[in-house]
Amino acid sequence: MDRHARHRIASRYDGHLQRCYVRVKLASDPVYAASSAVLAGSTLPLLDIGCGIGLLGQYLYMQGHRAPYLGLDRDPRKIAAGQRAAQRAGLATVVDLRCADALDLPPTQGNVALLDVLHYLPATGQLALLQQAARHLAPQGRLIIRNVLREGNWRFHATRAEEFLLQASGWIPGGAQHYPSASELREALEAAGLLMRIETLRGRTPFNSYLIEARHAH
Repeated sequence: MDRHARHRIASRYDGHLQRCYVRVKLASDPVYAASSAVLAGSTLPLLDIGCGIGLLGQYLYMQGHRAPYLGLDRDPRKIAAGQRAAQRAGLATVVDLRCADALDLPPTQGNVALLDVLHYLPATGQLALLQQAARHLAPQGRLIIRNVLREGNWRFHATRAEEFLLQASGWIPGGAQHYPSASELREALEAAGLLMRIETLRGRTPFNSYLIEARHAH
């Protein structure tokens, strides 16, 4: 996404700090382009669990995706900010954002996104959410997960430090609960009948992030 498009999306959000956050996030975080690539050509609706301020929906629409988008987050502040941004863009009926718990999902089937969500749940909660997400996948749907994985390297420790700062700021109430390993995710997804593909997704960040794509085993 070029600079003009990033600034256009950022201009829809509230205040200088939030707009700066959006510009930096879109410029430095590779998860939006990676998600767009996975979803290319799909007309299935997208359920974005833990959507925050709805940036993925804004990005996908700007990139030409026209499939229905439903974003859920339990933080009413973020949902309200995302709704105002969608209204300013004239996308209120396209980028649908709702305040809801990750384990209380609507009865939809299609593609599912879980971007930086799992580690804010305990291990048992992660398993339950992955099982729920699998039930919301259409037969040709894709589950897109971006998450920090537990590994013994400096990137993992840098991520833990960043998560501590996020919790202290109040942006992520409760903070990280459990960082899953790659083997934990693979075991959980295979138990749900899904095949998994994993690749690093760090971009211009120091964080220990990975992209996991899962689909039904046909």
